[in-house]
Amino acid sequence: MSEIPNTDDALAALSMPLVDAMMTQRAVRRVKPDPVDDAIVKKCIELALRAPTGSNGQNWEFIVVKDQHVKDQLGKRYRQPWTVYGALGRRAAAGDESMLKILKAVEWQIEHFSEIPVLVIPCLRGGTRVPYVPTPFVGETSYFGSIYPSVQNLLLAARAMGLGASLITMPLWSVTSARKILGLPLSVTPICVVPLGWPRGRYGPTTRRPVEDVVHLDGYGKRWLTT
Repeated sequence: MSEIPNTDDALAALSMPLVDAMMTQRAVRRVKPDPVDDAIVKKCIELALRAPTGSNGQNWEFIVVKDQHVKDQLGKRYRQPWTVYGALGRRAAAGDESMLKILKAVEWQIEHFSEIPVLVIPCLRGGTRVPYVPTPFVGETSYFGSIYPSVQNLLLAARAMGLGASLITMPLWSVTSARKILGLPLSVTPICVVPLGWPRGRYGPTTRRPVEDVVHLDGYGKRWLTT
């Protein structure tokens, strides 16, 4: 088990080289119920706000959830779709130990969701239909593209300070319900949930496919940097 750093040490850890944070970042779902200092959560969001947004709109809002009742309600919403998706996932992952390990981590997070000390919910103001774009698809991608760079900043900040974090969307499967739980007006849309807590395990190097396996040159099918 990793030790919980004090606030000063956690903030000082932001000096971690960026490449080290990137190479060891992973979805950490199993976290301790111990509190996370507000100064640490604030720093995560301050760094999230340094990300670019479409047309520099900065049309973001962040809901920090610590209230037990709100966490309980979101946890209930999380469990509802998991009864279906979890069963499908276990069936599809039969015999795949790596995928089963991930599913077990998700199940742990769902079962202990109300114990997670802090939830950060990034939101966007305005509708998904962005004006002056040729198709609804482009409008939607432009809209959501205005929040996810900031979410990545938040996740990297959490990693550097030793916080466990993950990006999830299933508790928001009903946007209407999520708005009601969070007291959001129709003009503000919740996009994802980032649970934060001190990890029960340790960070470490991640395993990813090599660049050569996923990059194509000038169009799909022609591999780049083939040997």
